[in-house]
Amino acid sequence: MEKQGIHKILEIGVLLSAQRDINRLLEQILTCVMDLAHCDGGTLYLLDQDVLRFKIMHNNTLGKYSGGDGKSPNLPPVALTVKNVCTLSLLKNQAIRIDDVYNCPEHDFSGPKEYDARTGYHTKSMLVVPMRNRKGESLGVLQLINALDEEGCICPFSQEMTLVLESVASQAAITIQNVRYLCDIRELFSSFVRVMSTAIDQLTPYNASHSRRMALCGERFLDYLNGHLEEKERFSAARKEELLMSIWLHDIGKLITPLSVMNKSERLLPEQKAAFAHRMEIIRLRTQIDCLKGKLSQAQSEQLTAKTYEAENLVKEISNSSRPLTDSQLDAIRNLARQTYQDKDNVSHPWLEPAEQAMLSIRKGTLSQKERQIMNAHVTLTDSLLSQIHFTKEFSHVRQWAASHHELLDGSGYPQGLCGEAIPREVRIITILDVFDALVADDRPYKPGIPIPKALSILADDAAKGKLDPWLTRQFAESRCWEKIYPVFT
Repeated sequence: MEKQGIHKILEIGVLLSAQRDINRLLEQILTCVMDLAHCDGGTLYLLDQDVLRFKIMHNNTLGKYSGGDGKSPNLPPVALTVKNVCTLSLLKNQAIRIDDVYNCPEHDFSGPKEYDARTGYHTKSMLVVPMRNRKGESLGVLQLINALDEEGCICPFSQEMTLVLESVASQAAITIQNVRYLCDIRELFSSFVRVMSTAIDQLTPYNASHSRRMALCGERFLDYLNGHLEEKERFSAARKEELLMSIWLHDIGKLITPLSVMNKSERLLPEQKAAFAHRMEIIRLRTQIDCLKGKLSQAQSEQLTAKTYEAENLVKEISNSSRPLTDSQLDAIRNLARQTYQDKDNVSHPWLEPAEQAMLSIRKGTLSQKERQIMNAHVTLTDSLLSQIHFTKEFSHVRQWAASHHELLDGSGYPQGLCGEAIPREVRIITILDVFDALVADDRPYKPGIPIPKALSILADDAAKGKLDPWLTRQFAESRCWEKIYPVFT
């Protein structure tokens, strides 16, 4: 073989070892092999159970190139029978060289002949080479058509070229298998991440489908951004995948956040509610006893009993709501806490215990300051859990991005209080998606979802206050990436 041919073989080895995209790899294999064999057309088939499926097809004379984009040529699969030259090559694990297709009765060439009749092409010489990995497992077949001599005329494939292509096909098979292994491992890890994220969301009704919606919305938003960014600033496929991985994992710390905090839909704890209700019942019973003993009149007894029911209604109303407390509600809680009653030993007790008063006095939401700190610690826990995963270079930023989604540009976020340029663009995107979902989600029992226009207005206000990235917030609003993800509120 000439030096040029040897150089091409070495070049093929370098190209194949560098490619990690399976579709581009298949295309490169066929392109390189056709170039090496100096032929006019070629097809690459992959074995799929009991059939060969078309994956890549090139024909230089007809100008037809299909399959490189991941979409297989629209052709029926080839059944594994000894009549067809492609499948026979695979079944016998040997290269088959045909000098003239139209004068070869041993094989079934009805397919190529039908193709020729339909397109006006003329298939003459053919070389079919099986692809097998190190274990001898069949992966597919390379079919080359119409070798060309130096003048560009159709000629037979040489025996020497057959041996060379058998070697290249073997190398290609090993590369395909390796890339498949990498894809399988990558998909396995991605599936694991999605399962973990789903488990987090299902752990609490406050998070049902939260990460999934964010990922769907995020993927659309990134596609939109790529259409509005300069080429050097656009998100590559790898960086997009890394960011989406961060979204799926951003709440993983909630796996070890106490459910008593995550699922707290009321201000009072369940045991506090039970204790208060029991106390009101004791007061009513003591009132009846005092009335029977003559210590209270019937009117006084009825009035005091009515107050206990009023107190229960007040506590229930405030405890069950996550809306911000009004000043009048706070005053009512203070007045209730000043009320006292006497037990059977004449020891005085408050109607409302200090701890209960503190919970009922939470201005906004249902969590106390201590509970809020526990809840906010989920980002620290996220960082801790992700620190135990050995991320590959492609996902080297996942831990940082996922654990920083509550940082705000003005430094008022947590856990580190980062601000300005210290917060990467990817984190700013995750934060916008997280806030948006928290506002519009309708699966959180402690609050109803709000209409999207109002949510966008809140995002815009936060951007104006310096908390969110103004440009990204505007782009998010213009992208309408949430459509069909939040159909009820769109």
